[in-house]
Amino acid sequence: MTYRTVKALADAVTPEDLFQGQWQSRPSVLDDYKPYLDDRWSEGCTNAWKLWEEIVPLGYKGSYQRVRAYLRLKRTSPQPVTAQPPSPRTVAGWILRRPTALSEAEQIQLKTVLAHCPELDALTRHVRSFAVMLTERQGERLPDWLDAVRQDDLPSLHTLAAGIDRDRDAVIAGLTLPWNSGVVEGHVNRIKMLKRQMFGRAGFALLRKRVLLAS
Repeated sequence: MTYRTVKALADAVTPEDLFQGQWQSRPSVLDDYKPYLDDRWSEGCTNAWKLWEEIVPLGYKGSYQRVRAYLRLKRTSPQPVTAQPPSPRTVAGWILRRPTALSEAEQIQLKTVLAHCPELDALTRHVRSFAVMLTERQGERLPDWLDAVRQDDLPSLHTLAAGIDRDRDAVIAGLTLPWNSGVVEGHVNRIKMLKRQMFGRAGFALLRKRVLLAS
């Protein structure tokens, strides 16, 4: 054994002190369902078999033994064992995606997160309301949306609302009319790509020919 291994064994007060390192952070197929198990445990359901039967229809593909081991840890641990919370990036992805595109396990986790954070719950409602305006071209709802945003204590959204308000007519038109500058922006990006491909190798004459021939 190395000196570090011997020192770690000597310094350990409990067996749990030895469970450290890279193996502790490895993802598990049970991770997405731990919030659900924690909630059911808090409600008084501690039967591992019953909880395993409940999460299988939600998409869980792992074994019953893994569920039993997780619940055994909750029973024997002096501190309550809880699932690792999802990262901010993951939660943002759930909020920005269509609700119907989320799996049942993701919907359960998002519901748990929003239940513990009223500000995030309000933010989610405003983001999804704006998404409906954008996809269904309901620009006439923008003034009501701005008023609803200002009623909640969400400073970042207040900044966005102030920026929209400065050019309200243009934003309403963009959310209502079928026309947009997407085609123009596409051509600009294509020309920039051609220019970068030729950087330091040729001049404007060749760039002009490539743009015209590509059209």
